[in-house]
Amino acid sequence: MQFPYSWLKTQANPDLSADKLEHLLTMAGLEVEEIDTAAPAFSGVVVAEVKSVEKHPDADRLNVTQVDAGTGDLVQIVCGAPNVKPGIKVPCSLPGAVLPGNFKIKPTKMRGVPSNGMLCSTNELGLPDDGVDGLHILPEDAPVGTNIREYLDLDDTLFTLKITPNRADCLSVKGIAREVSALTQCVFTPVEIQTASIGSEKKQAVRIDSPADCGRFISRVIENVNAKAPTPDWMKQRLERSGIRSISALVDIGNYVMLEIGQPMHVFDADKLSGSLIVRRAQNGETLACLNEKTVTLADNTLVVADEKGALSLAGLMGGEASAVSDETQNIVLEAAWFAPEIIAGKSRQYGFGSDSSFRFERGVDYRLQADAIERATELVLEICGGAAGEMVEAQGKLPEAKQVELRLGRLKTVLGVEIPAEQVEIILQHLGLQPEKTAEGFRVTSPSFRFDIEIEADLIEEIGRVYGYENIPDDYTSGRLKMLALPETKRPRFAVYNEMAAHGYREVVSYAFVDEQWEQDFAANTHPIRLQNPLAAQYAVMRSTLIGGLVEVLQNNLNRKQNRVRVFEIARVFRKDSADQFVQNERIGGLWYGSVLPEQWGEKTRNVDFYDMKADVESLLKSKEVSFVKTEHPALHPGRAANIVSDGRVVGFVGELHPKWLQKYDLPQAPLVFEIDMDAVLGREKTRYQPVSKFQPARRDLAFVMPEAVTHDDLINALKAAANKLVQEISVFDVYRGTGVPEGMKSVAVKIILQDMESTLTDEVIEPLVAKMIKAAAEKDAQLRA
Repeated sequence: MQFPYSWLKTQANPDLSADKLEHLLTMAGLEVEEIDTAAPAFSGVVVAEVKSVEKHPDADRLNVTQVDAGTGDLVQIVCGAPNVKPGIKVPCSLPGAVLPGNFKIKPTKMRGVPSNGMLCSTNELGLPDDGVDGLHILPEDAPVGTNIREYLDLDDTLFTLKITPNRADCLSVKGIAREVSALTQCVFTPVEIQTASIGSEKKQAVRIDSPADCGRFISRVIENVNAKAPTPDWMKQRLERSGIRSISALVDIGNYVMLEIGQPMHVFDADKLSGSLIVRRAQNGETLACLNEKTVTLADNTLVVADEKGALSLAGLMGGEASAVSDETQNIVLEAAWFAPEIIAGKSRQYGFGSDSSFRFERGVDYRLQADAIERATELVLEICGGAAGEMVEAQGKLPEAKQVELRLGRLKTVLGVEIPAEQVEIILQHLGLQPEKTAEGFRVTSPSFRFDIEIEADLIEEIGRVYGYENIPDDYTSGRLKMLALPETKRPRFAVYNEMAAHGYREVVSYAFVDEQWEQDFAANTHPIRLQNPLAAQYAVMRSTLIGGLVEVLQNNLNRKQNRVRVFEIARVFRKDSADQFVQNERIGGLWYGSVLPEQWGEKTRNVDFYDMKADVESLLKSKEVSFVKTEHPALHPGRAANIVSDGRVVGFVGELHPKWLQKYDLPQAPLVFEIDMDAVLGREKTRYQPVSKFQPARRDLAFVMPEAVTHDDLINALKAAANKLVQEISVFDVYRGTGVPEGMKSVAVKIILQDMESTLTDEVIEPLVAKMIKAAAEKDAQLRA
């Protein structure tokens, strides 16, 4: 929000310099991003009147002028501007003047003719371009000899505020003036709204077909206007200093009212309308040619203002070309409405353009301001363009309800840490327009129509705190010492997970929680993802339910930059719908490994990563738990190289090689390995249990079993463990063989069994029966002892 200090002073005139006001506004939550003057530094430029103009004797494009600059004598100046003529008043820089860029004016000769100064254009003074080719022509009543900075108020300060989304009330001079009045206790004098005298019987019928989206819609016809009337200089100046270009008087009036009191408006050419003005949802495929020369195809989530023939404008966003006013316009319809913020939000991104109106509507406009805006605009139209005004016509939909909020003075003191007198609290609330009523414990406030954000007691405490001044609240220190509570023994520190992943050679990445819908279909077979109502862009339309898409994108970026060995991980939340269609989010860790196991070197042969390398990293992450891997099918993974990770009887994640079809689609030269695990499983750990170390020698037995390919490693190990007793300390596979001596469709699996007793050295008489029992249990799983 940009505005000139001079305009603000018409509604609230604090006795503060621009620098002090900047500090005050910033400390109160209205951050001042920038302050600047209306024009760059220059000096020695005055108002002058051109008395005579003669052609230069030796130059076709130059003129010799005699100028009255208020010095008593006429000054001769050679000028090349095409619009110079006798009788006009223009800025004149006399010898000794310094223009922007430290350009100094000195007496000189131009083609042999003396010139004692320079007549100036807007560009030469560093002012906004007025569209005139040549000199900046001043009004006829400009006093000759007056310093141009003083006459045009060029030392005026321009404020640029960074308004937070909850403070839409400060997107106008009126709203900022109200705020300044509350902060400084100066008088708040908003523009007085004059009721227009009715001079026309013509009315414009209006109707709301979407009452939940539009709470109020008002129109007024003004007949016989002069659309060619020039915009007054004072209005042009205020618009330009607020960052809005002057277009025409009728358009400028709408923009001016929006900046002055905060209500966006639209002006229709009444003779181009057909029947009633209707606020409705657009029809899918309906088209509209907008004022910005873009033709858009509308969707049914868009609100439009239409007549009986079709859509006229995108409600709250952009007017249509077909009903726009022009220099030939004779009759106009002023329109002001209140649109629900949620129906306007996101439309700028949806259609690829925004406006000052949409910026305000999507944050929330005062829902009682529309009639005042029509009256103020009518007053300006009649004053500038003439005409006769008709009666206002209003239609109503669903409007917000004012909320009542209680403020307890005791709670105020507890939260702010300082006692503010009740009288001062009441004054602050009154200046903020919050209409306080005294109660036994403090005040009851009715949230005004311009403050959508006043909903709970904490909101009022924040208002009191920022107006009272955060710098006025003493910064007492606590007397006690604060320390973090220790984690329970069954919880693993989060940072330990990051350290372990880094120790394994992984680099952390952070990706968007908003992803391309195609990723969800490819990597999670999720055909009904959680959709965003207002996505940042088409590729960020849904919430992710898996981390794989982001990791694959990181891999693609690295491969594009010739990085052929990639190990990355991410810890983040994923989002899905449960069986009751409720949103569920949980935190997961995902990892991706691509390329060779080790960096290229002379000491080891290059070997690409495989399933078992990634499986080892997963086991390391879950090392304090009993973990098993069960063959599975997953939409993102190779059907024969994928497994669910099972811990404590439940599936906590998956690991495997990316599916070949995704290698082709995402242009990957070879398959990466990926895993994804619930963070709860990673952070949880078994309680530490201590046991003595046996003093007696362990015994080892190696057994080789021949079994069908369909029998898994886990099937064999679980069968052996079921037959074991407390003497068995370890059972693990150390070799798998297929080939000569092993039948087709079979495999040989060699298992190591470690036995040890705490009380004695084990003998064959104890070991052999136990091993035989385990062999028998394996045979029940079709695993025969190899001969």
